[in-house]
Amino acid sequence: MSTDQITVPGAQSPSGETAARPGPRAGRHAGRRARSLTTRRALSFYVFAGPWVLGFLTLTAFPLGYALWLSLTNADGLSNNSRFVGLDNYREVLSDPETMSSLARTGVFTAVTVPLTIAAGLLLAVLVNQPIRARGLFRTLLYLPAVVPPVGAALTFKLIFDRDSGAANGVLDALHLDGVSWLMDPYARWVLITLTLWGAGNAMIISLAGLQEIPKELHEAARMDGANTWQSFTKITLPMLSPVLFFQVITGIIAAVQSFLPLLISLDPTPRGVTAVPEGNYLFMIHVFAQYFANGRYGYASAMLWVLFLIIIAVTFLVFRLSKGAVFYSVAPESDKPSRPRTIGGK
Repeated sequence: MSTDQITVPGAQSPSGETAARPGPRAGRHAGRRARSLTTRRALSFYVFAGPWVLGFLTLTAFPLGYALWLSLTNADGLSNNSRFVGLDNYREVLSDPETMSSLARTGVFTAVTVPLTIAAGLLLAVLVNQPIRARGLFRTLLYLPAVVPPVGAALTFKLIFDRDSGAANGVLDALHLDGVSWLMDPYARWVLITLTLWGAGNAMIISLAGLQEIPKELHEAARMDGANTWQSFTKITLPMLSPVLFFQVITGIIAAVQSFLPLLISLDPTPRGVTAVPEGNYLFMIHVFAQYFANGRYGYASAMLWVLFLIIIAVTFLVFRLSKGAVFYSVAPESDKPSRPRTIGGK
């Protein structure tokens, strides 16, 4: 287009008409539309985020604050004669041998069940990711136990491992072997670990989703270079799957240290039944439950929960720190400085 065809605002066209240009009224209308759009967006945000914010304040923030206040008193949950005791409950938590032993058992339980659950889920995910017949059916059957509510799973295991009428002792009886008190020491801890691994379908689904995001071209290139199945798995699959495994480690630790409901229901759901829990399975949350409802020590139990909360934060922070250089991210974090890709073992 030549320069003589360019229309200048306010200039006359060849036909003698003056070119139109936006006036002050059009500018005001544009400003109103922009403000209206901003208002609608803000209103939509508050409408959708409002229920979550309300639920967080009423079901999380307020209970946390109230538990913190209780932890500084000697409240028993029945009378209004509680008094402020400061940090006495916290000192007792850190000096009570029974509390510390239950915390140690919880640590051992977490250290055993979290890696086993992740490994079992990864193994199942690798198996059902193969091109086999009825793959969808196998995926459904393996994931089905994870859909069962914890209450139902615990009651099922109680029936299976019952001393007198359980299916496990029924099998032993058919083999002319003596029955076993599965829900007592030293077998109760193995029943608890089995109950935890029974729900490995959740880990399987998460790992399966991660496996399906790995480009097949990487494995094909590795096979062309002469890599075997194990080398492809350790050099390609695991590094590419490391963010998914890291996520499962964090969530698994948080869930394991708070585990108590399946064990309580599989033994005795009443407060008095807490005292009958085998010593090997007397985890930290069971001790908290006993202090709350069997002993009526609401202040002390609240202090125990806050100590556990701080431990979870510390362990999560430690895991994040140790994960540096051990987790492969396909997209580097945003920063002003240029960065090179991070790989397993990289610095």
